[in-house]
Amino acid sequence: MKLWDKGYELDGMIEKFTVGKDRELDLFLAPYDIEGTMAHVKMLAAVGLLAQDELDLLLPELEALHAKALRGEFSIDEGVEDVHSQVEFMLTSKLGDVGKKVHTGRSRNDQVLVDLKLFARAGLVEVRDAVKELFDVLLERSEQCKDILMPGYTHLQVAMPSSFGLWFGAYAESLCNDMELLHAAYNVANRNPLGSAAGYGSSAPIDRDMTTATLGFAGLDVNSVYAQMSRGKTERIISFAMASVAETVGRMAMDCCLFNSQNFGFVHLPDNLTTGSSIMPHKKNPDVFELLRAHCNRINSIPEQIRMITSNLPSGYFRDMQLVKEIFIPMFTEMKDCLAIATYAVKHMEVTENLMDNPIYRPAFSVEEVNRRVREEGVPFRDAYRQVGREILDGTFSYKGTLAHTHQGSIGNLCNDRIKCRMENLINIW
Repeated sequence: MKLWDKGYELDGMIEKFTVGKDRELDLFLAPYDIEGTMAHVKMLAAVGLLAQDELDLLLPELEALHAKALRGEFSIDEGVEDVHSQVEFMLTSKLGDVGKKVHTGRSRNDQVLVDLKLFARAGLVEVRDAVKELFDVLLERSEQCKDILMPGYTHLQVAMPSSFGLWFGAYAESLCNDMELLHAAYNVANRNPLGSAAGYGSSAPIDRDMTTATLGFAGLDVNSVYAQMSRGKTERIISFAMASVAETVGRMAMDCCLFNSQNFGFVHLPDNLTTGSSIMPHKKNPDVFELLRAHCNRINSIPEQIRMITSNLPSGYFRDMQLVKEIFIPMFTEMKDCLAIATYAVKHMEVTENLMDNPIYRPAFSVEEVNRRVREEGVPFRDAYRQVGREILDGTFSYKGTLAHTHQGSIGNLCNDRIKCRMENLINIW
């Protein structure tokens, strides 16, 4: 049961290798393949390649299949190569020759292109919403903890006073930049390749603008050769945006792994969010953050994996693209899972107060003392720097002033309202 069957048997070993994981992965694409087929047959009827009574037979059947796919009840039969074949065979078995007409003016090449773009477009909206949920929790924690100081580090050496408000807010703002990239990736996905057929268009009088409007795309991948060349490139662009989100979440997870250790003790996970050791009774491990870090690192590798498959291909379609699906489709579930667990962990994480009372963090106030002498005593900055440096070396340094960070984005002036406004503006343009 192959759409390209010419009356000869394919070698079983070759068939197994070439089909690969398509049957498994195409189940994710099934609702979108059926949506694309519905748009296509409506267009075929509009240009006279299907009779109205044929369209009236096809649409209810396709709508029923679509509902079945949305319920997770759609399956691909053994011996059927992919979702495109399964849909056409099901229509043909139910409706006879009418079902054989749905492939007019298209190829499996542009079918999978439109399926992947519709799948990616929907997936990016779900990732957008998950990013926004994490953003909201981070900004909420930032406001809650804005007056709780913590040491800031450079080179993993104590540097200057920071705050949990500043730390949580930093990752919230990082997600704003990630959201910019997600929106750009959405725009790339939101263009219609249907009608490019195998990459060289069709002599059938199809109307690509009609399918573009029906499927809600912003516009066409106009050139039929480029429409095929966008396969792999689109996935790589989207994976870059996903990797940007993963980098933010993974870096935060790394901070949490450090800060949760006894040597730091800045944050604490409730016991029911930790795991134990089979040999050490005292262990309460932050596995959630360690696994977040690993998952995010894996997502970070995806753009390069796709590039290594696609970067040296000439124009036209090649079966190499099949392997991209194996990397690309699971990425969305992995990313959404990471965002969900990060949101949950950040929401329940506890922070330690009065950290800066510990004498080991006293040097963090050196710049505060230098600036105080400049501001209140008129000492030139470089002289004040040397004075404080000598006091630290001989063990006489102390700081009894108050923190005076007032500029935008500092400990005393987080400007979270600006960060929140930026995110809202980004959400509103989708």
